[in-house]
Amino acid sequence: MLKILIVDDEVLERTALTKIINNPSEDVIVIGEAPNGRLAIEMAEEHRPDIIFMDIKMPGVDGVQAVKAIRKIDSGIRFIMVSAFNTFEYAKEVMQQGVKEYILKPSRKKDILAAVERVSGEIREERKLREEQQSLRENLDRAVSIAQKEWVSSVLVNQVQDITFDEWGQLLGVEITSGYIMLFSLRPRGITDLSAGEKNNWYLWLKDTLNSVVITQEMIVGPLTDSQVPVLFLYKKATEKVHFKTSAQTVIDHLNRLFDQKGFAAELRIGVGLPYNHAQELNKSYHEALMALQYLVKTPNRRYLFAVKQGAIELPTISGVLEIEKKLLEAVRQGDVNQVLFIFESFATMLADEPKIKGSLVKKSFDELFILVSRMLHDLGISYERTPAVEDSEDIIAIFEKGKAHLLAVVHHVQVWRNNHAKGMLHKAKEFIENHYADSITLELVAEYVELSPFYFSKLFKDRFGMTFIDYLTEIRITHAKAEMVDPGKSLKEICYSIGYKDPNYFSRVFKKHTGLSPTEFRKATVD
Repeated sequence: MLKILIVDDEVLERTALTKIINNPSEDVIVIGEAPNGRLAIEMAEEHRPDIIFMDIKMPGVDGVQAVKAIRKIDSGIRFIMVSAFNTFEYAKEVMQQGVKEYILKPSRKKDILAAVERVSGEIREERKLREEQQSLRENLDRAVSIAQKEWVSSVLVNQVQDITFDEWGQLLGVEITSGYIMLFSLRPRGITDLSAGEKNNWYLWLKDTLNSVVITQEMIVGPLTDSQVPVLFLYKKATEKVHFKTSAQTVIDHLNRLFDQKGFAAELRIGVGLPYNHAQELNKSYHEALMALQYLVKTPNRRYLFAVKQGAIELPTISGVLEIEKKLLEAVRQGDVNQVLFIFESFATMLADEPKIKGSLVKKSFDELFILVSRMLHDLGISYERTPAVEDSEDIIAIFEKGKAHLLAVVHHVQVWRNNHAKGMLHKAKEFIENHYADSITLELVAEYVELSPFYFSKLFKDRFGMTFIDYLTEIRITHAKAEMVDPGKSLKEICYSIGYKDPNYFSRVFKKHTGLSPTEFRKATVD
């Protein structure tokens, strides 16, 4: 409902305008009348009308002065000027204020209603455009948030290959020269584990708090897995790397103080990896942060720990291990037993070949690997809580055997899931797409519907059906568009909106790319 204010020094004129406007339309309503410009300014500030009928010639503050003053209060208010004087100077003055509508007294009913309709139409179009732009901004923010989480997930499993800090910098709009991982962990104070709600509340708090305390660095918060959250910090300037520990310490101190004030029934632990100059090396920083976090378990009085070069806390920096871990994770994800056995042997051999290898160091490497496996299973939506019971005192061969047995059990579980659960979920996803193709459907929405992470849903969907989610959605929409074009009573714009597109021009481009013909050409060829 659009609100209208009537401003005129003649009471009969105000009454007549109110009666004409209020009677025929349910979309507009007169919310007040003012006899002069001064009162009009006060009422405009109080009621914020959408449209003001403004008489030009009034005693005291005239219509032109009132328009100028009201514009400063709310530039979105539209004016329809009313005057008995048909002079160029009056028209020129109000046009300079952006006023487009000007009607003469005595005003005819149809002229008044036509002016209201024109201005109302402009207001509705502007509101619709703002809503669409807001929706686009929200969708873009959501997409960027998802993409950023996937960046962090890619770092964790060492899938960052083709993107550089320069390219990340272009996407973020800043110059990125180095980065590191900070890993946050929430641990219960007692023996009772934290509930999913408590973990999620902490995750939301962590994101909001980091956004408020991190100023000099770019930051991307990764997904919550179990009770851990990886956060990628990116430096904007090369010189800042020199102050890495100082800036990281500032973030940690702020966070710990705010965490204590919040009163969570849990303990916060933070592991910090080293900074690296190349995006492909960030996985090392994650491993260092993870091992620093694991070391904190043995030192209950410490709340955070910075990784160091190999030595002080026995953080493993074994050459080549990261690449093998990446291949091993992919083989587990595919449920490929032979590949898992082959790659695991390489992994075990590489560890065993290290000089002065210790059982405790092998156990740490295996713990790290199993955490990565657990994270991957979680992202896939696979429930598998068992972990191998490996003791520090066991010899290397026993540790290897237990590790192999655990991986084989995981692979078997993945095989069952892929053959049954995943297959059913992907077909469920296809049905959802087919039933909701006309809605504002997104990859994240469908992934959430089938309870998979967007990253793995996208991968599984393409593996299973040989095409991406967006390609399948487009194919469904274009198929329905072709069917509807048979009906000559439907306009192309109607068809565009009915299949889920909001922009007819974009629909036309997609249709031509998919079929080789524009919608008009296709319809003509079909009808002929």
